[in-house]
Amino acid sequence: MSQANIQAVLFDMDGLLLETESIYTEVTQMIVGRYGKVFDWSVKSHMIGRDSYDAATYLVKALDLPFTPEHYLEERNDLLNERFAFAQPKPGARELIAVLSELKIPIAVATSSKDHQFKIKTSKHKEWFELFDAIVTSDHANVTRAKPAPDIFLTAAKALGCAPENCLVFEDAPSGIEAARAAGMSVIAVPDPAMSLEHFTNADEVISSLEKFDLAKWLNI
Repeated sequence: MSQANIQAVLFDMDGLLLETESIYTEVTQMIVGRYGKVFDWSVKSHMIGRDSYDAATYLVKALDLPFTPEHYLEERNDLLNERFAFAQPKPGARELIAVLSELKIPIAVATSSKDHQFKIKTSKHKEWFELFDAIVTSDHANVTRAKPAPDIFLTAAKALGCAPENCLVFEDAPSGIEAARAAGMSVIAVPDPAMSLEHFTNADEVISSLEKFDLAKWLNI
């Protein structure tokens, strides 16, 4: 896909714009640690980017936990909500969004978080997130399937009035890369350093941080 055709940019949020993955890890370890279990990357790498129930189901099975996914999610969500408001921006995130907004390039958030979670996570960053032209959460009416299905990215592209083939997606999760590909979009991976790059071979480019994004190359400016 020609990089010069990019007219809009879509962003995942957790682990890409905001440092929330460490919060998820801390809370999950608190819960599973009571049963002598360890939540490490051998488990976490299979959960990143998944719908919350799918991820919980995987966790309970992988660690042979003595409770249901529903029980885990109920306990986890209470602990998460206490901590989400303290999520900090990832390196380069605020700066990149500010530049794209200044250039009048349409931008959207396409997050697997539900709307109420989005509001908590961004509560201390309202001015920054107001720069986005569209916010699409996982409980949006048009998002019937979670990533790796393309629904959330297609919904975001439609909200921006941009054809999928003219959209560039930033993602940190393998399922998000698949979703962007399924939507017919270009995609840049910004993975956690602990994740193997073999999970991101379908990305057009892999960068270590949003600070490394070559704006001129992709947007022809």
